[in-house]
Parts: sequence; structure tokens; C-alpha cells
Amino acid sequence: MHYNSLFAGALALAAAPGANAILRFSCSELVTERLDPLVFPGAAQSPHVHQVVGGNMFNATMDPTRHNIGEEATCTTCTFSEDFSNYWTAILYFRARNGTFIRVPQRANVDFDGARGGGMTVYYTPSFQNQKVTAFQPGFRMVIGNPMWRTAAEASRNRQMTFTCLDTLATRTGETTTMPKNPCKEGIMSNVRFPTCWDGKTLDPPDHSSHVAYPSSGTFESGGPCPASHPVKIPQLFYEVLWDTRRFNDRSLWPEDGSQPFVWSFGDYTGYGTHGDYVFGWKGDSLQRAMDANCDVYCPTLKTQSISAGNQCTLKQNVAEAIDGPFDRLPGNVAITGPQPGTGTGGGGGGNPPAASTTIAGGGGSQPTGTNPGSGGGSNCAAKWAQCGGQGFTGPTCCQSGSTCKFSNQWYSQCL
Repeated sequence: MHYNSLFAGALALAAAPGANAILRFSCSELVTERLDPLVFPGAAQSPHVHQVVGGNMFNATMDPTRHNIGEEATCTTCTFSEDFSNYWTAILYFRARNGTFIRVPQRANVDFDGARGGGMTVYYTPSFQNQKVTAFQPGFRMVIGNPMWRTAAEASRNRQMTFTCLDTLATRTGETTTMPKNPCKEGIMSNVRFPTCWDGKTLDPPDHSSHVAYPSSGTFESGGPCPASHPVKIPQLFYEVLWDTRRFNDRSLWPEDGSQPFVWSFGDYTGYGTHGDYVFGWKGDSLQRAMDANCDVYCPTLKTQSISAGNQCTLKQNVAEAIDGPFDRLPGNVAITGPQPGTGTGGGGGGNPPAASTTIAGGGGSQPTGTNPGSGGGSNCAAKWAQCGGQGFTGPTCCQSGSTCKFSNQWYSQCL
């Protein structure tokens, strides 16, 4: 079924007044697993689970000095078949009253019925206020958001990272920066919007984010100028991911105090830690051509494929692991930190989790062994990736609360 009348509403939020056009397309699920080649390059598994869409060059390393993804990938899950980029976000779990975790499935967006695993909707906005943009280059990567953030002040560093409680699939109003507090009739949509100014030279800095910035005043939508440090306007990259929470809308399944029961795979109930990753992989100059043509949804200058064709492009998990649940704890033994349902502001260690090696209820097998983070604040020991780490990390796997790891990675710079 196509929702053409609803689609105009879907664009209303993405395209603020002054937009000339928006490139909008579907990318089906490629793989869902604990892998993050940006923050943990070369690692067989990363701390938390992500859903990945796009080209089949996705792997643990993705070395830009050795590979041109756009030229070497052989298939993509995206409907624009020249786009072999990779896009990924964390996934969502429902915590039942008995404390077990069940993965929340995703659903297809307006006009994209049949997308494998629900996938995500990707937008590239070429211009606002008739200002041209420079497309991303081979080797370009970026990250927005931070899985360690748990406060509004931290999350305010990134603009327009929000959630929408869907009354219908066309709902595009009422965005919040925290997880919705009430059942959402048609699910929850997470909105991930990336910065739109580039320094013009750096493709992928160690923190994967300092090479991009937001306008120095105003917004991309209002034609705000880029700061002098990041003078090059780039397209606004934007993800929409729809979480099918309908099966969990019965409040009798929620915590007894009625607080929202959804937790991200990185151990966050608040939503402030939401984040997105991007690795450029368009073939040749196809993205620049689309931006120059000011394509509006449909883009004759680009090659396309059907959703069903994109669904045929898949990858196996790098390390086979059950991710759907029900589980006694989150995959990867991820500890829940920050505010939690019914606990006010929460403690430094996010409560007292089960024992380090826990049998997965209904999942078949055991979770990886880690060190119990303990409860509350104080001295917290954890597996290296749970609190410290990232690219180049050489520090200890256990450290005192509040101390800084040897490698000050933007994402994992402190032990909690």
C-alpha cells in the first residue's frame, strides 16, 4: 500500500519552509549485531547492538585507506542502487515487569512497505534558501550523539535528535528529546539529524565528529551561515527509524508506577544517549549529481531498485549472537545507567544487574562474561568496552568512578 497523501505530511517536518527539495528513500536491514567499525575498528564485537543498513562492504575494519566503498561494494539494501553507504543506529528493547528484555521490532515507513526488518528512511536535503551544498567525499565518516549521555544539558550539544509518538504513520509533530512517556498508538519514531557544515578537509577525525558543525546562527532550514571553522555546506543527512511498540502498549505490561519501559541497547531509558553513525559510500559522483539536480524524492539522475531487490542484500553477523530475547540482561552485558523507571535520577552504576555470566531466557546460550559493574556509585569495574575504550584505547579495564581513561575518546572518555 502507498500512502501518497500521508507522504506529504511526512515531508512537512523534514522540509521546513524554504526547502527546495528532499531526497528520500528506503534502506532495508542489512544486519543487526554488535559491530561498530568507527568507534571500535577491528573489534569482532562492540559494546551494544546496532541495526545497519546500506552496502555489503560493512565489516569490522572498513579501512578508508584501502577501500573505496562506493566502488567495491556489490549490493545495497537502499532503493537508490548507487548508494553503498552504511547507516546505523542502536536498537530498542522493552523491559517487562519481570525484568526481562525483549527486542522491539521495527516497521516500514510511509511508502516503504516490505522493507526487510523495517530498515530506516534516509533523507539528504540538497539546499535551503537556494544555497548549494557539497556532497560527502570517499572516506568521509561521521557520528552524531553519544551513548553515554543521560541529561538534557549533554544532549543539547546536538540539535534535532528527537522522538515522535506516532498517532498515525503520518504523525510528524510533537517531537520530544526524551522517550515518550505514554503508549504510542502506531509506535515510536526516532529522528536523527546530522550537522550541515564541514571543515572542507578532514574526512574522519579520531572523534568522528569534530570535522562537522551546525550553523553558527539560525539553522540549516533557515539558511543559517556556517562557522568560519567549518565553512563548507554539506547536505542535511537525516534518519527516521520506526519502532513497532504496538504489542507493548498494554499498560499492564509496564512498570507498576506507569513509567515508560523502553531501554536502548546501550543501557539508556532517557533517550538522551541516542546516536547515529554514517560511512559514505555513494558510487562515483552520484550523490553530487543528485544534490545539483535538486532532486525531490524521485531522482531521474540516479539508478534505482525495488525494495524487494534491496531485501536480497544481506550480511551474516560477524559473531553469531542472539539479540531478540527474552534476556535477563541486555546483549553484551550492557549495564543500564542514568535515570530508570521508578528510581528517580538513578545511581552511577545503574542499579545492581544480574551476575556477570547469565543464561539467556529463551535465547539459547549465555551472554558474554564480563565484570559486574556493581550498584550505585563508587568503584566500578567493567569489561573494557563497557565504560572506557574506543579507537586507540590502552587504559585499564577497571577504574575508579569519575577517573579519566588514557585515551580521551569523545564517546568513552570517563569511567562512570
